[in-house]
Amino acid sequence: MRRPYRLVLIAAIAVADGVAGVSAATVYKCLANGQTVYQQSPCARGQRQAVIHLDDPAPAASTPAPRTAAVDAPERLSDPAPARPMPPLPRLFGCVRATDGKPYLSDNGDPAPYLAPLGVLGAVSGPLAADVPAGSAPELNRHTDYASATQGNYVWVQDRCRRLSGAETCAALRDEAEANQRAIRNAFKSQRAPLDAKDAQLRDQLRACP
Repeated sequence: MRRPYRLVLIAAIAVADGVAGVSAATVYKCLANGQTVYQQSPCARGQRQAVIHLDDPAPAASTPAPRTAAVDAPERLSDPAPARPMPPLPRLFGCVRATDGKPYLSDNGDPAPYLAPLGVLGAVSGPLAADVPAGSAPELNRHTDYASATQGNYVWVQDRCRRLSGAETCAALRDEAEANQRAIRNAFKSQRAPLDAKDAQLRDQLRACP
């Protein structure tokens, strides 16, 4: 006769524990008409009452999260990567072509002389004309084999160049970078490798520009 009573008590405690959650709970054991009832509110008048205090249940052991290899491995303090040094501005020269006076940029301020037909020699024009005259190279013509040079009315000429200032160099690099970007957008995939390499070079050079 005592075993059913124990089962009812255990069931009642379990119910109270589930309702109370993780906090302490008070259960009232009420006896009326030979029946035992467990409830959270006090017993009704005329019922025998016994108060049962339930202790806080032990917290459930939480399953630790699996440790990854990165967590298990000892922490390694790596030295920060050294900052890339600022590249110097490239030496750029503004040149004027001797044959037609057309300006161009070059990294060589002393271009080699070349033979040009007299008929194509034009007047020098453009923004560099005042500073960089272009035309024939008479000192070379004096030592030329005239039998071969004058046969086709050719004359030795040499382009004239001057070194650009820092501001002019940066402006020229920006113009070249924009032109290269347009070429990249219009190029086929098979043609982009040299353009991409040039783009990376120009971006690196422009780091030195304000």
